[in-house]
Amino acid sequence: MVKALIERAWAWLHATFPERQIYIRSDGRVQFFTFGAPLQATLAAFCLIIISWLAFASVNVIFKDRIVAARDHRFQQMQANYENRIADLQMSYDELNGAVVAAQDRFKGIADQLQLKQRALASLLTGGDASAANVAAALNSGSHLDIPRAASAGGAADDLGYGALSSDSVNGTSELNMMPAPVGPQPRTDAPSQARLLVGGTIQQLASAAHFLFPRSGPPAVAGVSSLAAENPAFRGLVKETQRLENLDRTQTAILQKFDSRIGTRVAGIEGVLSHVGLSPNRLERAVGGPLVPISDVKLAGIQDGNFTSEFATADAHSREFAELLAALKHVPLTTPVHGMGFELTSDFGPRIDPFTHHAGFHPGLDFAGPWGAVVRATAPGTVVFAGGRGGYGNMVEIDHGYGMHTRYGHLSSILVRVGTKVAKGAPVGKLGSTGRSTGPHVHYEIWLADVVRDPSRFIEAGRHVH
Repeated sequence: MVKALIERAWAWLHATFPERQIYIRSDGRVQFFTFGAPLQATLAAFCLIIISWLAFASVNVIFKDRIVAARDHRFQQMQANYENRIADLQMSYDELNGAVVAAQDRFKGIADQLQLKQRALASLLTGGDASAANVAAALNSGSHLDIPRAASAGGAADDLGYGALSSDSVNGTSELNMMPAPVGPQPRTDAPSQARLLVGGTIQQLASAAHFLFPRSGPPAVAGVSSLAAENPAFRGLVKETQRLENLDRTQTAILQKFDSRIGTRVAGIEGVLSHVGLSPNRLERAVGGPLVPISDVKLAGIQDGNFTSEFATADAHSREFAELLAALKHVPLTTPVHGMGFELTSDFGPRIDPFTHHAGFHPGLDFAGPWGAVVRATAPGTVVFAGGRGGYGNMVEIDHGYGMHTRYGHLSSILVRVGTKVAKGAPVGKLGSTGRSTGPHVHYEIWLADVVRDPSRFIEAGRHVH
C-alpha cells in the first residue's frame, strides 16, 4: 500500500510539474536547462514560503498598533483584576481586624466592670465599713433567729458562697456617689414602715432590668459584622468568652439580690424577736432625717450598670438597717442573771400570794434562788444608774441598756459596781443574797421598758431562740 501511495504521489507530481526546458541562445550557440518535477516542486514550495512570510510581515506592520493596543488592554485588565482582588482582601482584613479589636475592647470593658463589681461586693460582704462588717459577720456565722409565736418574712436563705469574695483579692473599695440633681419636694413626715415598703418596691422594680451586649442563646453574632468576620474561629471564640464573662457579670446582681433577700429574712427575724418581747422596732430608730434622694441618682464609682448599682445601694441600705437592729438587739436583755444547775425559778411575774402578808399581790419580776454569794451578772450591756439600798429591794443594782430599757437586780448580799460604770453582757454586778424584803437567798430580777415593768420570762423565752 505504501508503495502504491508513493507511486500515486509521484505520478501527481509529474502531472502537476511536467518536465520543462529552458533554452538560452548566445553567440550562435544554444544551451538549455532541464527542470524536472522534483526541482519544480522544490522551487514552488520555496516561493510559497517567501510569499507567506511577506504577507505575514505586511499584515503585522499594517496592524501592529492594534495588536499592541489589544495586548496592553488585556494586561491592564489583568492588573485591574489583581488590584481589585488585593483591595478586597485588604478590606476583609481591615474589617476582621476591626471586629476583633472591637470585641477585645468590649471584652476588656466587661472584665473591668466585673472587677469593679467584685470589689464592690467584697466591700459590702467583707467589711467595707463597720456596719457592713457586722452584717457580714452575722450573716456568715452559724447563728440564726428562730422566732416563737412571731411570723418572720421569707424562708431560710440558701448559702450564698461568700467565701469566694475574700478580702485578699480586693485591691480597693468602691464608693457610692450621688449625681448632682435638684432635690424634689420632700414629704414633711413619713412612717418608717412606709419607707421600708418604698425600698422593697424599688427592689422589685429594679430586679427586672438587665443589659446584654450579645444574644442570650444561639450562635455568637455581632450586628454590623460581616459573615467573614463572624465565621472566623478566633473571633467566634472571643465572642463566646465575652458571653461567658457577661453571664458571670450578671451573677453579681443575682448575688446582691440573694444577699438582700437574706438580710430581709434576718431583719424580719430581729423584728419578730423585738415584737415578741413587746418592743416595737420603731422605738429603736434614732433621730434621723434629710431629703429623699432617688436611688437612680446614685452612682457606683466606675460602674456603668445601673441595675447593679441600684441593687448594691438597696442591699447596702438594708445591711445598715440590719446592723442597727442587730446592735439594738444586743442591748435587749434576753438571758437570766444567774446561770447553772444550782439555781431555780421560785416566783413568776404577775399576781401571787405575798409571802409576808399572805394576801394577793403583784410580783413585778422573777425570783431566782441559789447559793449565798453566787455571782449575779448583767443580762445586757449598759450603764449602771443605781447601786445601793432601796427599800424592799435591799441592795439593788439598776442598769440602763438604752432604748428605754432598764433591768433591776435586788436582794444582793454585796454590790460589785458603782453608778456610771459601763458593763458588758455577763459582767458581775453583785452577789446573791437576801437583803431587803426577802425570805431567803435569791435575786429579784425586773425589766422595765418605757417606764412600764415587763414580764422578764418573755425576754428569756425569746433569748432561747436567738443562737
